[in-house]
Amino acid sequence: MIIFRYLLGEVSRTQLGVFLVLMTIFISQKFVRVLGDASDGGIPGDMVMTFIGLTIPHLIGIMLPLSLFLGILLAYGRIYAENEMTVFHACGVSEWYVVRITLVAALVTAFITGLFTLYLSPLAAESEYQVKEKLAKDIGISALVPGRFQKTSNDKAVVYVRDIGKDNRLQQVFVAQLPDDEADQSKDDKVSLIYAASGRVIEEDTGEQRLMLDLGNRYQKDKRTGEFETVTFGKYEMQIQEQKVEHKRRKLTALPTLELMKDKSVEAIAEVQWRFSFPLSVMILTLIAVPLSVVNPRQGKFAKMFPALLLFLCYFLLLTSGRTAIEDGILAPEVGLWPIHIIALFLGWTLLLRSRSSGKKIKAKLKRR
Repeated sequence: MIIFRYLLGEVSRTQLGVFLVLMTIFISQKFVRVLGDASDGGIPGDMVMTFIGLTIPHLIGIMLPLSLFLGILLAYGRIYAENEMTVFHACGVSEWYVVRITLVAALVTAFITGLFTLYLSPLAAESEYQVKEKLAKDIGISALVPGRFQKTSNDKAVVYVRDIGKDNRLQQVFVAQLPDDEADQSKDDKVSLIYAASGRVIEEDTGEQRLMLDLGNRYQKDKRTGEFETVTFGKYEMQIQEQKVEHKRRKLTALPTLELMKDKSVEAIAEVQWRFSFPLSVMILTLIAVPLSVVNPRQGKFAKMFPALLLFLCYFLLLTSGRTAIEDGILAPEVGLWPIHIIALFLGWTLLLRSRSSGKKIKAKLKRR
């Protein structure tokens, strides 16, 4: 039991460290992209952390298999390099016992990975769609950034606001009203420019939004006559959002797994197999990582890290290519990604048998034939 806890603890601690490092790297990259969108006015500044948070379930589902794979290689590589495993073998601990201990950690990791890839990640993707739709609807209020020229959601005007007060009242508003379409442009060929001292956005129950301007001027030039018309107003109203944004068609990544399994399209089948691939790969990668972690003390614990990473990359590149092949109709959905998993499982099992007495006997029999 002491050895069981020790080996399990070494793998778990190393996996946790690798997982935190990987998550920090990828979340930082996502943070930079989202922050760039916020600085460009694409999303409100207060929604940055929301988008980051909705990305985390997807990242966790991807990072857990890789973190366990690297955790096993680093933890057992150190134990082999420092001759601790030699002492364990002298105490009666076999290679197969080490594999069984590691499979316990892999089983827990596979369960957590499945929870994220099959349930939480689609849920987060659906929430992200809802947030984006709400932003599209509220573009006149929440996404209006002071000091920037922004197009309204109905593409009929460009709005510039100098400042927004605490009561959401707009200060020094500039609006360029665009022609409705090309036909209207050819008919009137004019763009209206409006400047108002203040304004506010009003939302109706139907989702329609109107920009109400106070105390301003409207300038309009007719290109046919070349004359300017100036109209001074006390109140001016214009529509910036026509109706509620309809729910757009969700990508398959946002659909619940059970709903996706009822869909018989090749894209849905590919998505389902892709989601199941992550928890399944955790168990298969464990069978590959344990024998690859065996190193000579003179070589050091990183001796087999490079070939192991190449195997990992090949495995996931094949899965990605297989998913694309299913979606494109090149690979039959009934065949799917399963041959790739079977090949990886065969590779792991072969590596395990190579270090066991039964594997050596099979190898000797094959040589005699």
